[in-house]
Amino acid sequence: MTPLDLWLSRSIPMCLLLQSLVLMVLCFPSASTCPKGCTCQRSESPPHGLNVTCSLSRLKEIPPDVPPDTQLLQLDRNHISLVPDRIFHGLRMLRRLNLSHNAVETLGEGAFIGLEGSLEVLDLSYNRITSVHKDAFARLKARVVVDNNPWHCDCALQQALGGMAHNHERVLCRSSELRDQEGQPFMAVDADLCNLAKRTTDYAMLVTMFGWFAMVISYVVYYVRQNQEDARRHLEYLKSLPSKPKKPDEPEDISTVV
Repeated sequence: MTPLDLWLSRSIPMCLLLQSLVLMVLCFPSASTCPKGCTCQRSESPPHGLNVTCSLSRLKEIPPDVPPDTQLLQLDRNHISLVPDRIFHGLRMLRRLNLSHNAVETLGEGAFIGLEGSLEVLDLSYNRITSVHKDAFARLKARVVVDNNPWHCDCALQQALGGMAHNHERVLCRSSELRDQEGQPFMAVDADLCNLAKRTTDYAMLVTMFGWFAMVISYVVYYVRQNQEDARRHLEYLKSLPSKPKKPDEPEDISTVV
């Protein structure tokens, strides 16, 4: 066997093995990147993304290593209390995101940045959310489910849910800027809570200004009365002084002296 034949006999199997490894890496890139405690399964329907299921995994935070080709992410029934800004940035294929039955209390402005173009359903029900940033859902085209949370109905919530009438039919106000709306559906709040907050601020400023004005007037009145009392005492003092004696009359005529 010539050296060329020997080299070919060894190099061809090595090339085939290397090619097989490359194909495995390309076809199954997420097999080794599935988050801990989750299961990942390739979808059979286009675009053949990953279905990542992390339900009932006792997670306390959102996994930072979710594969970028994830199209379904199930994070429900865990102990997640925070949605960090830009945590889903890079998941451009994500269509459905389930965060229900967790302990999330608030949502910041950048919580769902990166999902504006792909997300179809966002489930935030059965959490502990009381407040959201007014732009938390801005530019999202998804159906956002936010019922069964202890909402505080204020200006920010009204702005966040504005334009998404089909998403807050079952939102109840656990507390509200309007006391008579507590325990009532958010849909029943007819008042503009943003203008209400502005009016409340204006009233507070008006009361403060009136208080300062009353204090200044009181000081001026006290000052005038005090000066009047001092002037009266000074006048009485002047009156109490003895009168100045008159000078003796001068001679009427010089001749009488002579």
